Amino acid sequence: MDPVAPLHPPRNTRSPRNAPGLAATASRTLAALGLLLALLGPASTRGAESVAITEPFFDVMVSAPVAGIVTKHRFHEGDFVPEGQVMLELDNQLEELEVARRRIVLETKQKDFEVTQTLFKTSKSVSKEELEKKESEYKVAKVELAGAEEQLARRSVKAPIAGVITEILIDPGEACQPYQPILRLVDTRRAYIVANLEPAAAAGLKLNGTLKALVPVGTEVTPVEARISFVSPVVDPASGLHKIKAIFENPEGRIRPGVSARIQF
Repeated sequence: MDPVAPLHPPRNTRSPRNAPGLAATASRTLAALGLLLALLGPASTRGAESVAITEPFFDVMVSAPVAGIVTKHRFHEGDFVPEGQVMLELDNQLEELEVARRRIVLETKQKDFEVTQTLFKTSKSVSKEELEKKESEYKVAKVELAGAEEQLARRSVKAPIAGVITEILIDPGEACQPYQPILRLVDTRRAYIVANLEPAAAAGLKLNGTLKALVPVGTEVTPVEARISFVSPVVDPASGLHKIKAIFENPEGRIRPGVSARIQF
């Protein structure tokens, strides 16, 4: 008697149709690994390394100290802004009128004081108390004008640092509230290498010492020498790691802060 045939033939778990795709994926993976190894160099020539991250030297969210309507942006995303330069303006008609009014009041009080002072010195037709009153009114008017000018100046948002505008959050015509972020300003001419190291690796690092790192720039890896600016005096109890920061020069902005780096020991 012939053996009973199985009810369900065994499945072919590999589909010949997918074989070329799997081969292509494997080929690309091997190529990527080969490129990574070529960039890092032979294993025999590499010492101990630790993963780090790069950060811009300054990265600030700029806000206005007062509420208002944004009327004008003087720069655009990607523009470099010098320190102290006005970047945007809020509506300021009322503040300009108040400054003009305070100037007129100051001029009037100044003339009154000068006339009273002259009369006091020459004819003694006014009392000392009257002279002191006019002087006080003149000084108060000066302070009030300075206050009005400060209120007007607050309608213009200036760059706290020199840097590049990377993000604008509020457009002309939109309202902003006090201390609401309006734009992001970043200085990448210098940058930090930030790492959390094992205590044994961080033991030999000293403040103002130097460390070497490899930072990717496009498809290449650039060696960087950085000055250690911060060594945490404590170890994070949760991770058991030691935080360090080091500054390196990046005048042409070739290195884009935010990319990873590898510290070499």
